Amino acid sequence: MSNTQKLVIAALLTALVTVATMAFQVPIPATKGYINLGDTVIFIAALLLGPKYGALAGGVGSALADLLSPYAAWAPFTLVIKGIEGFIVGYILYKAFSGESNLKSRVAAMALGGLWMVVGYFAAEVLLYGTPAAIVELPGNLVQASGSALIALPVVAVMSRINVFKSVN
Repeated sequence: MSNTQKLVIAALLTALVTVATMAFQVPIPATKGYINLGDTVIFIAALLLGPKYGALAGGVGSALADLLSPYAAWAPFTLVIKGIEGFIVGYILYKAFSGESNLKSRVAAMALGGLWMVVGYFAAEVLLYGTPAAIVELPGNLVQASGSALIALPVVAVMSRINVFKSVN
């Protein structure tokens, strides 16, 4: 698959990250934040397209969701945090596991990417609201990361069975 084709798929997945982030939200009243499904699409994009395009879909798609919602002040943090999350997932799979996409490599990649997201938002929340608020938000971010991985796993497994990964990489 050419770089142009990968870029087109990345653009579509970027839009899907935005939609998944905005369409399904579980509010966290204590912090006025929310749990969403955007990370599911970030994980799929990074596992499918690798670190560069995973970062693009994650960072831009999630930041765009913030800009289109009442969370615009979070967009710069989100761009960096979610972009690095997508990069980590793709990098772990394609560098540490040499592109071998199996259950072990996918879980490891998503666990490390999700952990980064949790740590990144914790740091941003400490900076903006202080440690107590960041601690309150921590369980929601953990649920979001783990839930997104659990949803992404079967999707990626099906995509692997129909050879989507072989045609893209």
